[in-house]
Amino acid sequence: MRLCTKSMGLAIGLIWGGAMLVIGIANLMWPGYGIVFLDLMGSLYPGYSPGGFGSVIVGTLYAVVDGFICGMILAWLYNVFAAKSARA
Repeated sequence: MRLCTKSMGLAIGLIWGGAMLVIGIANLMWPGYGIVFLDLMGSLYPGYSPGGFGSVIVGTLYAVVDGFICGMILAWLYNVFAAKSARA
């Protein structure tokens, strides 16, 4: 069985982006919530820093793109290893 790389990328991208959106909005509602996580993401995503609503959108977009790329790589690796084990 092969995985569709685009579908896997889209699914993981939406999940990761949704997580960043929820944590970012929660941080706006309750300052201090998830700040360590958001600071970590700020060190990974250039131009992102926890703050206002604009930064929530920027962080969400970064997370969607990052999740999409990682999901595609994960599906591709699965397909490579599944093909090798099917031949063995």
